[in-house]
Amino acid sequence: MEKSFSESYKEAGVDVTAGYKSVELIKKSVQETYNKSVISDLGGFGGLFAPNLTGMKEPVLVSGTDGVGTKLKLAFLLNKHDTIGQDCVAMCVNDIICCGATPMFFLDYLALGKNVPEVVATIVKGVTDGCKKAGCALVGGETAEMPGFYPEDEYDLAGFSVGIVDKEKIIDPNKINVGDAIIGIASSGVHSNGFSLVRKIFDVNKENLNEYKEELGMTLGECLLTPTKIYVKPVMKVLEQVEVKGISHVTGGGFYENLPRMLKDGVSIEIDKESYPVLPIFKMIMEKGNIPERDMYNTFNMGIGMALIVDNKDVEKTIEILKENGEQAYVIGKIVEGNKEVTIK
Repeated sequence: MEKSFSESYKEAGVDVTAGYKSVELIKKSVQETYNKSVISDLGGFGGLFAPNLTGMKEPVLVSGTDGVGTKLKLAFLLNKHDTIGQDCVAMCVNDIICCGATPMFFLDYLALGKNVPEVVATIVKGVTDGCKKAGCALVGGETAEMPGFYPEDEYDLAGFSVGIVDKEKIIDPNKINVGDAIIGIASSGVHSNGFSLVRKIFDVNKENLNEYKEELGMTLGECLLTPTKIYVKPVMKVLEQVEVKGISHVTGGGFYENLPRMLKDGVSIEIDKESYPVLPIFKMIMEKGNIPERDMYNTFNMGIGMALIVDNKDVEKTIEILKENGEQAYVIGKIVEGNKEVTIK
């Protein structure tokens, strides 16, 4: 590696030595995500992972991929890159657990206009923080320096994760009955969706992002860059003790698009919007942008990052388990007859 250097390539805007330095800077934090199943190290052409299949009758792999989206624009403006890695992980692993699967490993893809090793290390540290929260290993990734394609101070970040679940434990919507309860788990804020609208409403710039907002208890930028919650461990604890009939990650498309994805034919969801506190940031977005309430629930998570369907007899236990694992949860609605629709009252 020490002899790998191209003056011609550097003149074109790609410094391979910066890439090597980035790898050295991220090596320790990446290795901290490793577990006994990881049987390779950084630098190979592929990440090797030997899953523990003990006790599984029919192991099924579940995969998910996503990116951070235009929330990255705020990170650029504030030169704050330490949390968006968690956003990237969250957007993938929170989808995987909707099937009842446990995330095993994660890979990231970082494309940037100029490789600044210290910035790369900060971004990847956010990814490793997210992997630790999700209990999965960062087994590989790619950093692509692409001058002329991205501005020097901008980048894109995407990820991919694979989980595993025993076939008999895959979440089965056919078990859903009219009258079942919808448990909503609180979000940490806007998470990673709807930022094109957010940026338009606030006309975001460095100055207004640094403005302290009394109703938020922090600056606007701090609130909007709050990383997406990772729900893996708390939800897995619930799955160990309760029969969960449906799980929905409330992401882009909000309530109206995501909640129906966990339903079977013949049923719908009725949500009581007074059943939980809507976070102040959403009230601010709605008022400043003069956004209709339906559009808010069709774009944002509105304070609920994940929803579970359980039998009424399991409601108290479910909320108790989530509380014990650091999550605030509410009964936000119920299953009614219908055709995979959501009604918010």
